[in-house]
Amino acid sequence: MMDIAATPTPATAAAAPAAPPRPRGKTAAETAQAFEAVFVGQITKMMMDTAEVSDTFGGGHGEEMFRGVLAEQLGTTIAKGGGIGLAPIVMQEIVRLQGGASHVD
Repeated sequence: MMDIAATPTPATAAAAPAAPPRPRGKTAAETAQAFEAVFVGQITKMMMDTAEVSDTFGGGHGEEMFRGVLAEQLGTTIAKGGGIGLAPIVMQEIVRLQGGASHVD
């Protein structure tokens, strides 16, 4: 059943200002931070792959399985905490390539 009282009439619809359309995608800053997180995660994984694993405190199948997950989480945490300075540069380039738009579709 339709609520007649809630239905706008032509007079009330014209008086209400139209809401601006919401952007569909992430902002350039969010996209740049996500890029930095992936980049730092990949570098962290490469660094972890070159480190020696102690038999006393490390190694085994479980560590091998979750090493990539740990590297990914480290990358995300580092990027959210200010990162390595890559996100602002990437964001500037995204905005420049989009002609000044701050949202990515």
